[in-house]
Amino acid sequence: MIVVLIMGILATVSAAGYRQYVQRANRVDASSALLRVSAAQERFYLQNNRYATTADEMSNPPPGGLGIQGTERGFYDLAVEAAADGAVAGYTVTATASGTGPQRDDDDCQAFTIDQSGMRGARDSGDAASAEITSRCWR
Repeated sequence: MIVVLIMGILATVSAAGYRQYVQRANRVDASSALLRVSAAQERFYLQNNRYATTADEMSNPPPGGLGIQGTERGFYDLAVEAAADGAVAGYTVTATASGTGPQRDDDDCQAFTIDQSGMRGARDSGDAASAEITSRCWR
């Protein structure tokens, strides 16, 4: 009976560790999509002398848009908006964990961002953002 109890405890601990590992691995879906959008934004800028800042421009095929529908695996929802800092030509793209996907429970990294200068950011489930959170999420 003791052996069964110990096996149950070990299985519980290993399942939790595996789940965290899978969530960390799935974060690549967000970071790779944001880097892809960033490269597409530069191509769009060269052709249109401005960045794409609407959902339609993001999903429409080039040259009228970026041609990006979403992340590769669909674990994150993408959104683009004009730069909030008042930059004449700027954007911020956000990848937020999908409410129906496996990343919805990833409390450490709920949202990733990148802007026109390549500045990366991340927020946890409490909407806190810091250099440490960004470093942990983007690695």
